[in-house]
Amino acid sequence: MSEIEYFYSAHSAFAYLGSKRFMEIAKAAGRTIVHKPYDLTRGIAGVGSVPTRERPQNHRAYYFRREIDRWAEHRNAPVMDGYPEFHWNDMTLANGMLIAATLQNADTDSLAHAMLEGHWLNDADLANRETLETLANSVDVDPAPLLDAALFDDVARIYEANTEEAIERSVFGSPTYFIDGDMFYGQDHLEMVERALRQPYKPSNFA
Repeated sequence: MSEIEYFYSAHSAFAYLGSKRFMEIAKAAGRTIVHKPYDLTRGIAGVGSVPTRERPQNHRAYYFRREIDRWAEHRNAPVMDGYPEFHWNDMTLANGMLIAATLQNADTDSLAHAMLEGHWLNDADLANRETLETLANSVDVDPAPLLDAALFDDVARIYEANTEEAIERSVFGSPTYFIDGDMFYGQDHLEMVERALRQPYKPSNFA
């Protein structure tokens, strides 16, 4: 196969931290990224995980601050201090814009990275249309046709299908990558993704 399936949401911290490196790996391997933005909140609940805001404070402090800060330094992907003010806003418009970009053969890779970076570096509100226009323009993507289509029924159906597929395939969170059907959850597995593109791992007998 010549593709990598990429399940994520436009506001995901760990998708941002791995975004640049992931795209470098895909390009070097000659693989096309199949973007599958999905409803992360529904997806997390759908696979039986505890929603982020309901996890213990010590877990959130470690996983959603210390881990973010360390990986930001490790990946050279700087992040803002604190948590983005607009993080819990509805991501339907932003994720729909990414789906529309794929449908219209726009540069979804660059647009996705611009959204992720804008949110985690500059506190961009990804639910705001003007903010999304600015981010798209920053990577030479025409925002108007994408935003016009972002909430259309065909995009909404794909968004729903992506979410249902993520739940069905036990996608635990964002980002998750599939290499020829083999799932890698989390940007901390990108080195394994890179290896799998060269040499697939042996199948597991664990059930």
